[in-house]
Amino acid sequence: MPVIGFDLDMTLVDSADAIVDSVAHTCRHFGGTVDEDVVRAGVGLPLDVVFPDFIPDVPYAEALEVYRARYLSHGLAMQTLLPGAREALTAVVDDGYRVLVVSAKKDTHVLAVLREVGLADQVAAVVGERFAETKSEALREHSAVAYVGDHTGDVRGAIGAGAVAVAV
Repeated sequence: MPVIGFDLDMTLVDSADAIVDSVAHTCRHFGGTVDEDVVRAGVGLPLDVVFPDFIPDVPYAEALEVYRARYLSHGLAMQTLLPGAREALTAVVDDGYRVLVVSAKKDTHVLAVLREVGLADQVAAVVGERFAETKSEALREHSAVAYVGDHTGDVRGAIGAGAVAVAV
């Protein structure tokens, strides 16, 4: 069965509030300050790029642990389904395709978000911790014919996999 891939954040769900909250919490946890408008403008960038700007002396693994805990405890409830996301997945499944979600988030967090917004039953597979070109490998492994995303990195991932890039 053919596969169509989707990004998660800002493609299927609006996770901006959850990301901003979790980054701000993490920075405050380590004594840093954060400009939430700057964080919001960078939603979609990998956290290993974000944290050094606000808490440069904190090891990434430590910051990530605090971020992930906050995201699970507070951020899941902040997720909102983007208009048309459910209908898009339903159309893809009804047309005989499997849905793959490839995200920069940890795969267990992707699944938690999908459950929170009621999309988990439409998704056949999840691959986490991929950004931009690193999404290509996952898309190739699942033989995705197209990849839908909101970021230029998603387009590069699709192109690298030989899949049709669909930008939203």
